[in-house]
Amino acid sequence: MFAGQLVLAQLMELLPRHEFNRCVRRYRGDRRIRELRCRDQFLCMAFAQVTFRESLRDIETCLRSLGPKLYHAGFRGRISRSTLADANRTRDWRIYGDFAQILIAQARTLYAQEPFGVELEHAAYALDATTIDLCLTLYP
Repeated sequence: MFAGQLVLAQLMELLPRHEFNRCVRRYRGDRRIRELRCRDQFLCMAFAQVTFRESLRDIETCLRSLGPKLYHAGFRGRISRSTLADANRTRDWRIYGDFAQILIAQARTLYAQEPFGVELEHAAYALDATTIDLCLTLYP
């Protein structure tokens, strides 16, 4: 039987949870929330990003298939498509924006001495999660 940690849980351990909680408190993200906490929403979206999920239905199906393993991955609430859609629509985006800035600051200190390959006067950020499929006959 599997006795180690799930990969998602190992990835989430690398992120500063206290900083995420501070961002949630700053914008009152979990205020009057009954079902899906900010942490669970973040875990859902991180899971979707890591596993290349394409829709809320796809996210829900994959998470439901994990069943009791979700608790060990860090999820504390039940995940449903409508609840996740409501959270994505109404939750303050600044929670995740501030957390992204914290992660960018951490990455900058980690890779400050690494050669970038191009000399730039200012910092450059490239944040994109889309996948573009190209045809090799049109784009060699």
